[in-house]
Order: sequence, then structure tokens, then C-alpha cells
Amino acid sequence: MRTGIIYHEAYLKHEQSPTHPERRERLAYTLDQLREEGIFEDPRIGIIPPREALLDEILLVHERGYIDLLKRMAVSGGSIDLDTRVSAGMYEQMVLAAGGALTAAEKVFNGKVRNAFALIRPPGHHAKPGIGAGFCYLNNMAIMVKNVIEKDMAERVAILDWDAHHGDGTQEIFYNDPNVLYISIHQDGRTLYPGSGFVDEIGLGRGEGYNICVPIPPGSSDDTYRLILNEIYIPVVEEFKPDLIAISAGQDNHFTDPLTSLALTAQGYAQMMREAVKLSEKLCGERLVTLLEGGYSVEGGLPYVNLGIIAAMAGMSIDKIREPEVYKEVLNRRRRNVRGRVERTLDELRHILRDYWDCFR
Repeated sequence: MRTGIIYHEAYLKHEQSPTHPERRERLAYTLDQLREEGIFEDPRIGIIPPREALLDEILLVHERGYIDLLKRMAVSGGSIDLDTRVSAGMYEQMVLAAGGALTAAEKVFNGKVRNAFALIRPPGHHAKPGIGAGFCYLNNMAIMVKNVIEKDMAERVAILDWDAHHGDGTQEIFYNDPNVLYISIHQDGRTLYPGSGFVDEIGLGRGEGYNICVPIPPGSSDDTYRLILNEIYIPVVEEFKPDLIAISAGQDNHFTDPLTSLALTAQGYAQMMREAVKLSEKLCGERLVTLLEGGYSVEGGLPYVNLGIIAAMAGMSIDKIREPEVYKEVLNRRRRNVRGRVERTLDELRHILRDYWDCFR
């Protein structure tokens, strides 16, 4: 088996409300599409059940007081903020999501699969050591990466976070860490939550230079992401030489997403993943782990985006990955010519980073 899909039906249980953007249909519609396309019948792909994350594994990232708070809230329900509520019994779903990330890494490092995609929820990249936010409770990516390094499976991990929202939680956790390269491509924080992720956020102390933020303007589409991958992501990751490539796969930069203003297509996602797979083959023995983060277009976006990502990871053809024609006009309305603005951002970023990376000198 080449590609493992980490999934459990418990991932469908969490629901803040039937109309909340982060609801069970995010996965349910994707699973329907994958079945319709025969993905689970392909010998290159298999479903792998997750385990729960252990408390000691979680405490490598989160403060004990915060975990105790989540447990208390999960007894009868509670709320971290207006958009991040804790329903009764939800703690088990949180640790199963974090455990799904750990399972993905374990299966990759023990050679059971070459790469893995954890179709987990709730997402995690806004969660900080002492607080959750933005639909996130436990930082699944950070828990996975911290444990991979703590357990000597890897020394260096490169994270690409392509969620439309800046992953402020993941950034904070690794901001001083030279063993974790964090690169985030996201909608400009002046136009979208959480209002952070600017080019001068480059890390602190020993981690200076290992945090790279690429804010992009509304209307950015496939060509913008190709440019950033070629000009920033690929050169830096090749120089960093990670033992694992990790992707925080937020699918909310899709042109149908109701919460954002970007214009990426399912084909664009598939091409990005294909480039990440090529890097993993070149640099780290094909070891690649992808975790689902955001993405709220349950019908027009997520099913086709996740299909394209899985196809690229499994080495299948991605040529026919696309949304139904009915969505074409939506793309035309949202997509903008932003190349000049993006190139100016990249010039500024290269100038800032040239003291840290040979590829920019």
C-alpha cells in the first residue's frame, strides 16, 4: 500500500451546530465522493484506523491546565469562544483526531505506507499551548511533529501550511525551534482571521529564519501558489533537508469557500500535492504526512480537493481532477490578476530571509 487514509467514523460526531462551518458534512461529502470514484478499491490506497493520543503525547504541546479545562467542559458542554464550543463527550474526539495525526506518522515511519493523509476533525492549527480558537482545540500538527522528534523518528520536519487562515497556533509553538521549518501560505491577515502571518514574522532565537509567512491577496489562484512553491517553498525545503514533509491541508482557499476570498481550484491543490510528493521522494525517503485542517465548502470544494490530494499522494493521474462545470462562473467572479502584488511580497520576503538561506543570496 502506498497511501494510507487515516479515518474513523467518530470524526463525524463533533458538531457545534447544524449550520456551523466546521460540521460533519466536511468529511461525509468527501467520503461519498471518494467512494463514487472507487478510491477505496484501489490497491495503492487503504483506510487505517487511528489510535487515541496519550496524555503525555499531548502535554509535549499543551499546558496541563488547558487539558484539564477541556476535560471538564466535555462533561456537560462549554465554550472556549463563540466559534469554538465544546460539546459533551467531545474530549474523546479531540484525542482521536490528534491520535490520527500520530497514527499517520507512525505508519509512514514504520514503512507500512509511503505517505498518509489524516482525514481528521476537529482541525488544530489555531490551537496554542494554553488555549484553543478558530474551531481548533488540540494542535494536531504540533502534537504529531513534537512526538516524531521526541521519539527520535526524525530530527528535522518541514511543515507547509496552505490553509487560507494563518496557522498562528502552530507558528507560536515552533517559533523558537530550528528543527521545525514552518512555511505558511495564507490570505493576507489584514483581510482575514486571525489577523497575523506577515513577512516579518520569521522566528525568534535559535528559530530565527525558520518561520516563513507568505501572505497573499484575495483573488489569488493556482498561478499564485505555483509561483510561491517554485520561488520560496521548494528552494528552502531543499536547503533545509527534512526527515519528514508535513502538510497542514486547509482546503478553504478553494474558490467556493464561504469564509475566504481566494480562488484555488481542485486541480491547483492536486498540483501542489504532487510537488510535495516529489520533494518527499527527493529529500526524505518519500515520508510525507498530510493533516486536514480547514475547508468549509462541503459540496463544491472539499470532495474534489480531497480527491485530488489523495490521487496525487497515491501516484494516480490528476489530469481530470476538476469541479463540475456549474461552478465555473463562481471561479471567474472570484479570481483576480494579483501577480504583481505577489511578486513584490516575494521580493520583500527574499530580502528579509537572505541572511538565513543560501538560496536567497
